[in-house]
Amino acid sequence: MTTSSSTPDVVIAHRRKRVRRHAFILAVLLALVVAIFSVTLSVGQSITPPGDVLRVLMGEAVPGVSFTVGQLRLPRAVMSVLAGLCFGLGGVAFQVMLRNPLASPDIIGISSGAGAAAVFAIVVLSVNGPMVSVIAVVAGLGVALLVYGLSFKHGVAGTRLILVGIGVSAMLQSVIAYILQSAPAWNLQEAMRWLTGSVNGAQLGQALPLLLALLFFGGLLLVSGRDLETLRLGDEMAAALGTRVSRTRMLVIVAAVGLIASATAATGPIAFVAFLSGPIAGRIVRNDGSLLIPSALTGAVLVLTADYVGQHLLPGRYPVGVVTGALGAPYLLYLIVRINRIGGSL
Repeated sequence: MTTSSSTPDVVIAHRRKRVRRHAFILAVLLALVVAIFSVTLSVGQSITPPGDVLRVLMGEAVPGVSFTVGQLRLPRAVMSVLAGLCFGLGGVAFQVMLRNPLASPDIIGISSGAGAAAVFAIVVLSVNGPMVSVIAVVAGLGVALLVYGLSFKHGVAGTRLILVGIGVSAMLQSVIAYILQSAPAWNLQEAMRWLTGSVNGAQLGQALPLLLALLFFGGLLLVSGRDLETLRLGDEMAAALGTRVSRTRMLVIVAAVGLIASATAATGPIAFVAFLSGPIAGRIVRNDGSLLIPSALTGAVLVLTADYVGQHLLPGRYPVGVVTGALGAPYLLYLIVRINRIGGSL
C-alpha cells in the first residue's frame, strides 16, 4: 500500500519540478530580453543615462536625448523584439509539427515566397509602404499552401515537405535574381535593403501591425499548443489521443505562416532566426515543457543581439540579417551532418 500510494506523489512532485523549471527558464529568457533591450536604448555611439532613457519612455522631452532614444534606438529595438518573437514562434511551430529541425520557413520556401513577392511589388509594380507588407503576407501563405499541396500524399511526411520546399525556394530565388537584374537603380537599393533583413529606419508606426499579427496568430498557436505537442508523437499516436491531426496541422500552418510573413514584411527575411530559435530553446528547455514561448523569447534575444552587434561591435555597420546569416549557416551545416549520421529532432 505504501508503494502504490507513494507512486502518484512521486509523479506529481516530478511534474511540479518540471513546471517550476519551465517557469524559471521563461523568467530568465524574459529578463535577458529586457536587459538587452535596455542596453540597446542606453548604449550606442554615445551612452545615455538610464534615468534619461526612462524619462523619454515616459513621454518627457529631454534635450539631446529624445531624438536619439525616441526616434532612432527605440523603434529599431521594438521592431527587433517583435520580429524576433514572430520568427521564433513561427519557426518552432513548423519544426515541432513536422518533427524535424530542418523544417524551418527559411529552408522550405516561405521566406523566399514573401521576399519574391515584395521584390516584385517594389521593382515591377513600384509599390511601397504597407501594401508591400500585404503582398508579402499573402504570397507567404500562398507558397506555404503550394508546398503543402505538392508534398501531400496520404498525409504529409516531414522529409517530403522539406525537399519540396527546398525546390520551391530555389525557384523563387531565381525569380528574385531575375527581377533584381532588370531593376532600375532607385528600386534596386530598396529591394536589396529589404531582402537583407534590416531594422534600419524602423518607425514605431510599423510596430502596431506586427504586434497585432503577433497577438492574433501567436494566440492561435498557443491555443493549439497541446495538440501541437501531440504531433511530436506521430500522426497515428496523436489521433489516438484525440487530436484532429489534419485540422491542427492546417491551423498551425496558417498561424505560423502569418507570423513569419508578417515579420518578413516588416523587416525583410532576417536569415536563420526562425531556424535557430527552436533548437536553441530545445537545448535549454529539454523535456520540461512546450517550446513555443521559449523559442519566441529566444528569437527576440537573437534579433536584438545581432542588430546591436552589427551596429556597434563590428568594424562597419551591418544589417541584422547579415549577422544572423553568419551565425546560422555553420549551424545548418552541422545539423545536416548530424541528421545524416544519427537522425535529429528538437
